[in-house]
Amino acid sequence: MQNNTITNNIYKSGFISIIGRPNVGKSTFLNRVIGQKIAIMSDKPQTTRNKVQGVLTQDDAQMIFIDTPGIHKPKHKLGDFMMKVAQNTLKEVDLILFMVNAEEGFGRGEEFIIEKFQTVNTPIFLIINKIDKVHPDELLSIIDSYKEKYSFKEIVPISALEGNNVERLLSQIKLYLPEGPQYYPADQVTDHPERFIISELIREKALHLTREEIPHSLAVRIDKIERQQGKDIIDVMATVIVERDSQKGIIIGKKGSMLKEIGKRARVDIENLLGSKVFLELWVKVQKDWRNKMSQLREYGFNEDEY
Repeated sequence: MQNNTITNNIYKSGFISIIGRPNVGKSTFLNRVIGQKIAIMSDKPQTTRNKVQGVLTQDDAQMIFIDTPGIHKPKHKLGDFMMKVAQNTLKEVDLILFMVNAEEGFGRGEEFIIEKFQTVNTPIFLIINKIDKVHPDELLSIIDSYKEKYSFKEIVPISALEGNNVERLLSQIKLYLPEGPQYYPADQVTDHPERFIISELIREKALHLTREEIPHSLAVRIDKIERQQGKDIIDVMATVIVERDSQKGIIIGKKGSMLKEIGKRARVDIENLLGSKVFLELWVKVQKDWRNKMSQLREYGFNEDEY
């Protein structure tokens, strides 16, 4: 364990990967730490499909967090891509946060992830999230059950939603980061372009409003982002991609009601992101079995060559 003293003349920086099963609160944690929404949130598993980097800059450190797709057994080429992204980050970072849900017991999913840790030399923290959902007396048995499985450098219970213990976790993270430069400007909170975040915000609203097989079949392509000449209005045109005609009907809704609601909700977040009024136009297109076609995956931003 490293020295607990951080002197004023030492600047620390590093990359921190957030690993865990789907739906344990990784994106909620990232948004909490960064202080604004850069990762979309949903109660549907596998919401995060790409690496989302969030940058937190403080006086004595810069922490670059990588929110990875939830680790699960792949069922298609998109699933393979997501697993490759998540697993590749394990050996490329300075610290790993293994996040688990306090409400759920240790299961096969956690065991699968811990197996991946056996070949990794990176320090690993166990982050027990959603402690606001369980009685404090239950925490000790949860901690003990994980201690038996792996020798974690630190074990930190938090509530990403409520913010409980998050500041303490950030202090602990700093202790394990190497001395290093400030990689990003102090006011930069993500390395993803606006186009990517806008597509994710639209997809988030569609995830919230749809059920069953629709969420996993969705992709969003941004066709145009352009400021209207002489006006404080930005035109955003985007296409929602689905795999079947029946899904297209559901996304459009009766007399276009569903698509209108998706657009209405997404526009609010996009305006907050861009700091400007937004005119958002959405279209829906069917691309059959796009999750198994590499050409389509690349077009929608899933380029495995980058990982």
